[in-house]
Amino acid sequence: MATVVAGFSMSLDGFVADRSDNVGPLFDWYGNGEVEVRWPGNDMVSHTTPQSANYLHDLIDGAGALVVGRRIFDYTSGWAGRHPLGVPVWVVSHTVPDGWPRDDARFTFVTDGVPRAVAEAKAAAGDKAVGVAGPNIAQQCLNLGLLDEVRVDLVPVLLGDGIRFFDNLARAPSMFEDPEITEGDRVLHLRYLVRR
Repeated sequence: MATVVAGFSMSLDGFVADRSDNVGPLFDWYGNGEVEVRWPGNDMVSHTTPQSANYLHDLIDGAGALVVGRRIFDYTSGWAGRHPLGVPVWVVSHTVPDGWPRDDARFTFVTDGVPRAVAEAKAAAGDKAVGVAGPNIAQQCLNLGLLDEVRVDLVPVLLGDGIRFFDNLARAPSMFEDPEITEGDRVLHLRYLVRR
């Protein structure tokens, strides 16, 4: 059965973006190495260290579906209809945006909540992972007990303010197992299983 995984690049002070949704130096690690990583869903290419490339290949190869919030969908302009992972995407939204759904895009809009979106994505993913993108959706999944794993790409920078990965937690303290750690260049990839 599919596992549900939330992952973000995060500053040392816990932010995944500034107040304007800009990630700034949090994504620098995607371009600070010699190893080319091609994303299957579009023409995006990253250049990382060998360690980060292995981490990304594991993520790419293990992805079966994605659940995102409307905010990240709008911010990315719906990835022009093709998410970089190349997997079907469920968008949690109060309304379906104009011009969607589209025949040329594997996007499903769910207007009745995160649990339904996760259930549909898990059914589609089979035994692969369901990725969760967007801090609000990740927080809801954690609060509802739907999250199996958390990945943090910890970047050595302090943003001082912005959008937190872990905010609005109803289930606190939330316990995790010891991390699996992969060291990249100016990033630590931390993989935690959620303790049940």
